[in-house]
Amino acid sequence: MAKSPSKSAAPSIHIGISDKDRATIAQGLSRLLADTYTLYLTTHNFHWNVTGPMFNTLHTMFMGQYTELWNAVDPIAERIRALGHVAPGSYAEFTALASVPDAPSKPPKALEMVRVLVEGHEAVARTARSLFPAADKASDEPTADLLTQRLAVHEQTAWMLRSLLEE
Repeated sequence: MAKSPSKSAAPSIHIGISDKDRATIAQGLSRLLADTYTLYLTTHNFHWNVTGPMFNTLHTMFMGQYTELWNAVDPIAERIRALGHVAPGSYAEFTALASVPDAPSKPPKALEMVRVLVEGHEAVARTARSLFPAADKASDEPTADLLTQRLAVHEQTAWMLRSLLEE
């Protein structure tokens, strides 16, 4: 009679980052994931609901932005997993973790949409930047690289959106 394989605990992670530091970084990345996903939903909502004389410009711009945000959530979640933690993935978890507010229940006018998105991108940039000390302390270069990439996108997008608000 063949022996059935024994169930054992998942193998420990030995990547040169302590369990405590991995947990701290994963928690920060979870906040970044929640902010990114929430901003994605708001941007997609605005893409669907924008009206007015800037419709074509903003509809197209918002599509590029929500596509970029959609493509960002997977690498963030996978980094959390690589650190040995579970990535959040429910609206309830995202609501609890996010610093970015949910989209307004009634879509605002076009320029108010732009203002809301500026604030959202700035908030995500602050969340990403706040995680740098933990990543640096742990010598977590992959997370630092991910944060650098996200910061560049959010800061540039906020600048471009702010430019639309200048008179």
